[in-house]
Amino acid sequence: MTAEMDERSEPGADGRSLQRRIGSVASASAVALVFGEVITLGQTIALARLLSPAEVGLFTAGTVLTAFLGNFVEGGLRSGLVHRRDGVAIAAETVFWATMIAGLLMGAAALALSPVVGLVFHSRTAALIAAATSGVLFLFSFTNVPEALLQRNFSVRRRLIVGPTVGLSYAVVAVFTAAIGWGVWSLVAGMYASYLAWVAALWLITDWRPGRARPSIHVWRELSRYGLPLVLGMLGARIQSIAETTIIGRGLSGAALGQYRYGQRISAIPGRAIIEVGAIALFPAFSRVGADPERLHTAYLRAIRWATIGAAALSGLMVALGVPAAEIVLGSSWRAAGVVVMAMAGLGLGKALISVSEEAIKGRGRTGLLNWYTLTEVTLGIVLLVVLVKPLGLVGVGLAVSLTALLVGVTCVGLARTVIGFSIREVCAAVLPQLPCAAVATAACWATEHLLFRSESRPIAAGVLLICCDVAIFGLTYLGTLRLAMPSTTRQLVRTVADISRRARSLPTPSRTDE
Repeated sequence: MTAEMDERSEPGADGRSLQRRIGSVASASAVALVFGEVITLGQTIALARLLSPAEVGLFTAGTVLTAFLGNFVEGGLRSGLVHRRDGVAIAAETVFWATMIAGLLMGAAALALSPVVGLVFHSRTAALIAAATSGVLFLFSFTNVPEALLQRNFSVRRRLIVGPTVGLSYAVVAVFTAAIGWGVWSLVAGMYASYLAWVAALWLITDWRPGRARPSIHVWRELSRYGLPLVLGMLGARIQSIAETTIIGRGLSGAALGQYRYGQRISAIPGRAIIEVGAIALFPAFSRVGADPERLHTAYLRAIRWATIGAAALSGLMVALGVPAAEIVLGSSWRAAGVVVMAMAGLGLGKALISVSEEAIKGRGRTGLLNWYTLTEVTLGIVLLVVLVKPLGLVGVGLAVSLTALLVGVTCVGLARTVIGFSIREVCAAVLPQLPCAAVATAACWATEHLLFRSESRPIAAGVLLICCDVAIFGLTYLGTLRLAMPSTTRQLVRTVADISRRARSLPTPSRTDE
């Protein structure tokens, strides 16, 4: 896929064409997400039984610097390339060279600063992990242009091939090396395997290659101005993550950090679902209707309704089943991770509001507004964490994350309102009706599990079966209450799920010519 081809493939004003492309990406993303979550679940179970919470916590501490510096590699340029309306060939060349140089510099910086990690966490092994993982920053730099061009073109191949390949490579390498006794270094090996697979898969499915245009300082400046608020947002998220890691690792314990890491991984599933199935396609779609206020207004309200319907369900399941599910799947030593999952239930709902609003603001080209989102998230996240961690421990950490996500989500909706022009009444009508429905389903599921089934006290096979029954009870109750409260939306939901299933079954076999 050349940049010239990318420009010719821009969809016209036909809204149905755009909706079909979004639907195709959503269907492919749903298939890839299910496959990826199955891999992740298997990998998580295996590693939880092969590694201790302390080892997982040590890896989390050792990679905090690499994760932080990775934001400077991408630099918001990828989003700028997705949003670009002209001169895509020059922009792609510019992004490639700029991010490659940044990746080399950030990798060297991570290596040089690795001893600081050891000092902060009082661990020589954490410092060695920081040094060993510095190389992934250079690998990461090679993903940005292919990712942006594939996202611009609503690529089905990207969803079906790259994500599952990355997940599978990490799982196979990390689990195998953990099984032969590598300990925490199995996670490092898995990390490198996943980055190498990511780069290889992307470059195999895109026809774009560097050298077809000349990079431009002027274009780099334009892309940087667009992307700067996004970089600040990513930095804010990393600062918040570093604060969480440091406060938990030093204020509680390394084992508590490992419990939090796994609880956080499970709690991130709703956010991943929203981003993978919806937000990935929403950004280029919002970018293309950004100049049409009426279409953007309608698209935003529709997107936020669907996002919160799904997020409310997943958040309810986390409240009802977080503790027994974690204990059954990970083992009794990981019960605290289930408590973290339950306390972080608000994360999914908050991420739904944040993701849709952020993509709309980016699509409108008003990325400067996202600085308010970043400031709110960092300030609230750290303050609530400091206030709640001492009296409540890991539960306080989870509650701090939930409250931060919800409050930041409301803030992002307010920011989106300034550029889209919807009324408070309109957004409340889109978001609020599904919440009591999810609450009723949560109560029914919780009562069934904790008063009747008690899945964690059963053998593993029976416990898993009972958890599946809990999920079915939740789903039936949620759909029933949605039907009463929102009959037209429920009918549309059933049709949408059926359409996604149909599209998923009819997805073409990926090939280099498929687009």
